Amino acid sequence: MPVHNVTFSIPERRLGKADVKFVVKADQQVLGTLAISNGSIVWFPRGASYGCKMEWSKFDQFMKDQAPHFEKR
Repeated sequence: MPVHNVTFSIPERRLGKADVKFVVKADQQVLGTLAISNGSIVWFPRGASYGCKMEWSKFDQFMKDQAPHFEKR
């Protein structure tokens, strides 16, 4: 199983137009970058110029429908 590393950078201001970005790696290889903003979430696969964008309400529904339910808060 690969070792996953996630790094992030947070702007030094209130989250607005500047996204919070998470760089996701598996075994030191970049899988992609997750950009989070007030209005949506965007996944940029490694080497891609365009990302896969989803509004928060659609992301919520997607996770409820598609993700397994086993993580306890």
